[in-house]
Amino acid sequence: MNIINILDEIEKVDADVYDRLNPRRAAMKDFFSVGKKVAAASVPFAIGAMFKKAYAQSAPSDAIVGVLQFALALEHFEYAFYVRGFNEAGFNGTYAAADKTAIGIIRDHEANHVKFLQGVLTGAGKTPVTPKTYDFTAGGTFPNTFANYPTFLAVAQALEDTGVRAYKGAAPTLIRQSVYLTAALNIHSVEARHAAKIRYMRLLNGHSTTVKPWISGNDNTTGTAVAGNYAGEEIVMQAGLNITGINGTGVTAAAASESFDEPLTPEQVTALVKPFGVTF
Repeated sequence: MNIINILDEIEKVDADVYDRLNPRRAAMKDFFSVGKKVAAASVPFAIGAMFKKAYAQSAPSDAIVGVLQFALALEHFEYAFYVRGFNEAGFNGTYAAADKTAIGIIRDHEANHVKFLQGVLTGAGKTPVTPKTYDFTAGGTFPNTFANYPTFLAVAQALEDTGVRAYKGAAPTLIRQSVYLTAALNIHSVEARHAAKIRYMRLLNGHSTTVKPWISGNDNTTGTAVAGNYAGEEIVMQAGLNITGINGTGVTAAAASESFDEPLTPEQVTALVKPFGVTF
């Protein structure tokens, strides 16, 4: 990890980063001191604490508030989806009981995300967005979302995969105030675990024979109805480098695409969830 490069990148979006920490030379001394005193695995956390101290006292910008409100709108929708799913999805088969327990846990996670984002926005003096009346058929695209268990899990997978990409897309806006970035990335990691769990449930129940715990290329494993949610995931270029066969390795295009989640912009996410009645 090259901390100077990291600081240089942050400086591009926040010219005052060094003033927030210390004069440049003192900041460098602090960072190198941290590197000597803590285990290598703990360095990112120690550095994160320094940035948190530098930014924690700053009120969120309008752009950050917009990201938080947008995230809350999505979490309201996901929570409502899993409430309905837990109560109405026709859990069946060998894993019915375990599946229902898992959906209940995911529902509770979404409830906690809602409460957390509401608290952050209220603490910043903002009025959090409220839940809407949702169309879980997406305008008739999924007429039996809750009546057909395979459909319920397929829609859940698409929503979770989209949530992961949405949080990643928000990261550049939140980087100016790392306390919000840290919180968003924590939610992002939970959404990723939800996606992996839903995918595993679909595999165990025989709803798909190709599904993996992660997205491979732009294969959504569910058909064309949610193809837009996966557009762009087939990218194999990262930081200007083609990961396929990198350094003479046998890395395939599929493996290269699986190695990174691609971000979605708020506009792209809005277009994907609008048919469900999610507005912002």
